[in-house]
Amino acid sequence: MLDLSTYIIITFVLLYVILPLVLTRLIGVGAICKGADPQEVSFTFDDGPDPVYTPLLLDLMSKHRVKATFFVLGEKAEQHPELILRMQQDGHLIGIHNYTHKMNILTPPWVVRRELERSANAIEAITGERPHYYRPPWGILSLADLLLAKHYKFALWSVMGFDWRRNSAENNLKDTLLRQITSASAGSVVLLHDCGNTWGADPDAPKYMLLALESVLNELKNSKLHYVRLDEMTLTLSEVHVVHDDHEVSAFPDSRNEHKSPLLN
Repeated sequence: MLDLSTYIIITFVLLYVILPLVLTRLIGVGAICKGADPQEVSFTFDDGPDPVYTPLLLDLMSKHRVKATFFVLGEKAEQHPELILRMQQDGHLIGIHNYTHKMNILTPPWVVRRELERSANAIEAITGERPHYYRPPWGILSLADLLLAKHYKFALWSVMGFDWRRNSAENNLKDTLLRQITSASAGSVVLLHDCGNTWGADPDAPKYMLLALESVLNELKNSKLHYVRLDEMTLTLSEVHVVHDDHEVSAFPDSRNEHKSPLLN
């Protein structure tokens, strides 16, 4: 039989790590994982800014007139304030991804809170606006995060292409993204990375991400999809009946076929 200390450890893990996972991932409480409108796509980028790949990504977003959300590391924001300013000037939403890329469940709660505030201060000093959206590294939340970071909106994702991996080739990533986006029954929140200088990532991975993303945008340019920042995404069904290009759209199941990308026809 298990002794008392083992029970305590198991209970702690269940409450501190598993409970937030169930709440945010499975139940959808406490974090934005997807939207209500299947015609909406929100591209989000983690781990930057990167002096090489972020400018190329911003050029690509500008070329295709796509507004995105960047979850930046406070330390890198301080190192490259010009890129943070360009994000803002180009109309993108800027969120927090911690000050450094550490896993929250392995970091004391007060340190996580300090990193959040330090990052928010760094971004506000550059842009004049305080960020309100937060995505923890690896998307892993602890119970302390949910309690301490009540002033932030947590953001996760519904579409992931594993673009940080060493074997993430351009064509494989493109096919994965297209398949997930065009088959989604809800608004897609897409997770990508504009920097590969983090633990477990391939430093050259953003190069292939950029190639794949341009292919995806080219193939979807004649679809009915709308690209939105995370703070513009429709989150409730009551908000879905809006006018897009003079026609009404709906996220209800019986109307999904009307909104499929031409790629599915």
